[in-house]
Amino acid sequence: MNSIQYNVTGLQNSQIKTQVKNVLKDIDGVRKVNVDLGRGSIEVNYNDTADERRIRRGVEQVGCRII
Repeated sequence: MNSIQYNVTGLQNSQIKTQVKNVLKDIDGVRKVNVDLGRGSIEVNYNDTADERRIRRGVEQVGCRII
């Protein structure tokens, strides 16, 4: 299992948090998503069927920016 963490801007409320989690969980291979609003971070656990590029696109799709 792979794990990646992103620091992001745009995590402003629980609605965006839910959108991020839903988008990422829809990616084949993503197993767990943890979004921390206070720290502005997202941690994703995934297997080899998912790739980092798709995960990054999913985060940016909801309006967050990876820093």
